[in-house]
Amino acid sequence: MADGLNRVMAIGNLGADAEMVSTNSYSVRKFRIGCSESYLDRNKQRQERTEWVSCVLWGKRGEALCQYLNKGTRVYVEGSLRTSSYEPKDGSGKRYKTEVVVSNVILLGGKRGERSESSGGGGGGYSDEDYGAKDDGDDVPF
Repeated sequence: MADGLNRVMAIGNLGADAEMVSTNSYSVRKFRIGCSESYLDRNKQRQERTEWVSCVLWGKRGEALCQYLNKGTRVYVEGSLRTSSYEPKDGSGKRYKTEVVVSNVILLGGKRGERSESSGGGGGGYSDEDYGAKDDGDDVPF
């Protein structure tokens, strides 16, 4: 029987500044990222759907990234899923939560809708003329 795989990779924007929670001997950063996707509905209208992913970042890495994990920041997170249960104080019954225990974070730069040199996408600002392409009005490439 094959072993399972518990791996999550997500790209999204922080919905709020990361929250610092200190336990007895560890520090924890908690944050949520919104991962959006767009699709065409039955009427061929473009729709957008956002899934919110709860993330937990333990230890020194969380402390070091504190100043960068701000609302709107675009990040790539990688980690594994953990589900835990708890009893609310109002006694309404057992609740469950699923979080990504983050093992890797990459800051992608900028906020949603912004473009910067560090946000990827390639291109480097070069035009076709930089590669020797000229528009001389002839449609034949040779």
